[in-house]
Amino acid sequence: MATKHRIKKGDKVIVLAGRDRGREGEVLKMLPDEDRAIVNGINMVRRHTRPSPQDPGGIVDKELPIHVSNLAVADPKDGKATKVGFKRLEDGRKVRVARRSGEVIDT
Repeated sequence: MATKHRIKKGDKVIVLAGRDRGREGEVLKMLPDEDRAIVNGINMVRRHTRPSPQDPGGIVDKELPIHVSNLAVADPKDGKATKVGFKRLEDGRKVRVARRSGEVIDT
């Protein structure tokens, strides 16, 4: 069974390991069954594709999934990598907060 992740689609994340270490991007898609995420502009590869009725084919640049253990959410206050915690607001809503600054993480 897939584990729950504290990273969500639309989050700004920082790459912690790999050839793109230190780069930032936005999560385009989460793949919870594989514990991976597709991040805009991260883990780019070139693929040679065949022409199809919908696609002209040729050499295409695309993002491959990256493991979530190599990603950290960017703190909304200063943009540095942070862990994610949870907090209940006065109105009863449960929100994600940055452990580094205590700021609420918007999605």
